Amino acid sequence: MSHTGYQLTDWLPTTKKEVELRGWEQLDVILFSGDAYVDHPSFGAAVIGRTLEAAGYRVAIVPQPDWHGDYRDFKKLGVPRLFFGISPGCMDSMVNKYTAARRLRAEDAYSPDGRHDYRPEYPTIVYSRILKELFPDVPVVLGGIEASLRRLTHYDYWQDRLRPCILHDSGADLIIYGMGERPILRLCEELDAGIDISAVRDIPQTVYLSAEADIPGGIQQDDIVLHSHERCLRDKRAEAENYRHIEEESNKMHAQRLLQKTGSLYTVVNPPYPPMSTGEIDASFDLPYTRLPHPKYKNKRIPAYEMIKHSVNIHRGCFGGCAFCTISAHQGKFISCRSKESILREVKQIVQLPDFKGYLSDLGGPSANMYGMHGKNQKACEHCKRPSCIHPQICPNLNTDHSALLDIYQAVDALPEVKKSFIGSGVRYDLLLHDSKDEQTDAAARRYTRELITRHVSGRLKVAPEHTSDEVLRLMRKPSFRLFEQFKRIFDRINSEEQLRQQIIPYFISSHPGCKEEDMAELAVQTKRLDFHLEQVQDFTPTPMTISTEMWYTGYDPYTLEPVFSAKTPQEKLAQRMFFFWYQPEERTKIERELRRIGRSDLIGKLYGSPHPVRGKESPHPVPPRGEGIDSYAKRNNSKKRAKRGRNK
Repeated sequence: MSHTGYQLTDWLPTTKKEVELRGWEQLDVILFSGDAYVDHPSFGAAVIGRTLEAAGYRVAIVPQPDWHGDYRDFKKLGVPRLFFGISPGCMDSMVNKYTAARRLRAEDAYSPDGRHDYRPEYPTIVYSRILKELFPDVPVVLGGIEASLRRLTHYDYWQDRLRPCILHDSGADLIIYGMGERPILRLCEELDAGIDISAVRDIPQTVYLSAEADIPGGIQQDDIVLHSHERCLRDKRAEAENYRHIEEESNKMHAQRLLQKTGSLYTVVNPPYPPMSTGEIDASFDLPYTRLPHPKYKNKRIPAYEMIKHSVNIHRGCFGGCAFCTISAHQGKFISCRSKESILREVKQIVQLPDFKGYLSDLGGPSANMYGMHGKNQKACEHCKRPSCIHPQICPNLNTDHSALLDIYQAVDALPEVKKSFIGSGVRYDLLLHDSKDEQTDAAARRYTRELITRHVSGRLKVAPEHTSDEVLRLMRKPSFRLFEQFKRIFDRINSEEQLRQQIIPYFISSHPGCKEEDMAELAVQTKRLDFHLEQVQDFTPTPMTISTEMWYTGYDPYTLEPVFSAKTPQEKLAQRMFFFWYQPEERTKIERELRRIGRSDLIGKLYGSPHPVRGKESPHPVPPRGEGIDSYAKRNNSKKRAKRGRNK
């Protein structure tokens, strides 16, 4: 028995010994995971493993197998009766490993002690190739973020090139995209019935490769045939055109089949399942998770687990449609809500954890305040193909009532063991400020705003205006900065009334498509006016399967096909990013010089009162010496500045 009161067999088996403890001779499914095995509903491999277990299948997880040497981790559990499944991780492996500047991140959040050497780059491809080399006749099925977002031709920022559907690079047999509980159970049923993996063609939310002659029903009138991979390699406009269809079909209630030719084969993307019902999503969250890392990680810290262990996810899906976000490509825009009873059951499990001190870190979801929201007229939603229900304006058919969410908060806070529940997920303030023309709905939004600010903020409320420029915000599909200013006034007023000393912490992005240096200079002026010294900022990172990435790579807006400028070189990106830090003395000279160069010296006075005197002509951008990368140059420059500051003290 462990100190938690659990036995080793309370986790899914990860070794031959653990399989034998259950008395099993052969497994039905073996999952290979790029993440450490945390038996928790926020970790995809655990969800799929528990789903299969509940349906009666014998399943094991091999977390972070060693891909070097003799491949013993890939052989140790033998051959599964049905298939190998690959879950590369909760985050795209390259986003998890590298910053927007392609620098190694400080830690791998999903590995023991944050170490980077537990997983390869592109584990989906690496694991699949090893399994196909060792067991060529056993089906390999891909799932998770990495495969989902690479299901069609996509731009890879880290390789700086277009890549085809990941089935081509990996050699795997099938992709299950999105949230995989229903398609993986259907796959098991078909393979159990003796159907060969090469004949599994009818399961929603799956992707496979096929010769044209073998496509079920042939290419039909309702199918959307995208530009081929080869055409996209030649023509960036064709790649941009594809993504309008890809996004629309990811977010429709009744989507069409997508086909794309690569070489002699077609990638066939079957439409997704309808959104999960409350009963279905409850069943997934109510599975017998221990909510703990596997005992093999004793005394090791898994950063992502530490962050979420006292939090609760209350819904799936997001109808925000932000151009830079992958949630809609993975979960879709329709909200699937857990019942209050299921949420309370999970909270009651959390409060029993030995390190729980009375504080829930988050009661949230992809967006904190979309719980319970849906179309008033569902028939209208069934014919809608808007990627966002709230941009360019909030859909009049959307029910924005926050009452159900308030009921959840109050029920959780009424539990005697809960001192306070915080909202750590992003709040959509445009939903709170919306005039719905229904007084009850608007009153609930006002009540929610006050309750959020007075009861659920841990001193700092994080919100994401992302930019101040209306044009950049339009391309991001975010609301006008004026709404953020309106929300900040309400936040400040309620803090004053309640005698609270809380801060609002805004998130911003530089170098997003459409953003120019002048826009960043205006951002500096606007945020200074509001008395912000920005902390939560980032450079735009192009990730597969987002509209923003397609704009960045192709230079076109996929919906209008109009040209869009993007800052791409390290110098252009640094020139935009420095405006976040206008208040740092070491940035002032560079910023003044840059404002003069772009003809906006009028902004110098707004930022600094009076400008520094101009001392000769200097390079407008920090340019690294020949042969030195911008990352190492920036790091060296920063350490020089730190040393100089140390000497001046």
